[in-house]
Amino acid sequence: MSPMNIWGTGPFENEVGAAFAQEVVQDGAFALAEAFDVALDPDTDFLAAEEGWRTLAAAEVLVAVLTGETAGMTDAALRAWVAEADPVRLELLRETAREAVARVLAPDSELPDLWAEGEDAEAWRADVRRLLDALE
Repeated sequence: MSPMNIWGTGPFENEVGAAFAQEVVQDGAFALAEAFDVALDPDTDFLAAEEGWRTLAAAEVLVAVLTGETAGMTDAALRAWVAEADPVRLELLRETAREAVARVLAPDSELPDLWAEGEDAEAWRADVRRLLDALE
């Protein structure tokens, strides 16, 4: 794994997720769709950690828009974007998001390997499962 600043197991508790929050504020739903599309690209045999983090952060944003739950978001601008986003329009991304999050957990993804040896591995997996359940 390339060195990455990670301070927790949540989607925004790493440098990639934190940066992705700003992409969403700037680019809106396009940033979410792009993150999911990259994760599901059929030409990609291996999902790198950075793309996995972006996928999880995008899924967290989508879940927040669909449920109104923003507790995991500390970025004020992102919370404001979520509050203004149209859940009906973004509902169209739900199935794609679920498939993308499932890919993050797949054997051809770097993140499960990175978390496998750590003491927070189960907490990370539980958080990803929470996202999957929320996208049902």
